Amino acid sequence: MKKYQLGEFEEIVMLTVGILYDEAYGVAIKQEIKDRLNRKVSVGALQSALRRLEKKGFLTSRKGETNSKRGGRPKLFFQITALGQRALEYSRDSRNQLWDAIPQSALKLKIS
Repeated sequence: MKKYQLGEFEEIVMLTVGILYDEAYGVAIKQEIKDRLNRKVSVGALQSALRRLEKKGFLTSRKGETNSKRGGRPKLFFQITALGQRALEYSRDSRNQLWDAIPQSALKLKIS
């Protein structure tokens, strides 16, 4: 179903939001992706993905407390919505169907 389709990076961002739960804000999401996947993410790419996922209805955001270190701007925390959960489940199920369809012999090939 197209309405549930996620790009690879969108899926990573959403899974990371789920991992961080109540502490899912930009810098923490970026660091968690780096720590778990050894993948550097630019702030711009992350912010674009978060806005896109929120626009699709997969995430919601809420403002935290303001902080002088942040120039008086509040942290923006993200949470997965029910629609977002369905999108993640669809993505997982789709990938599992593909994995399950690979013949065992195909994964035992030796490449020289």
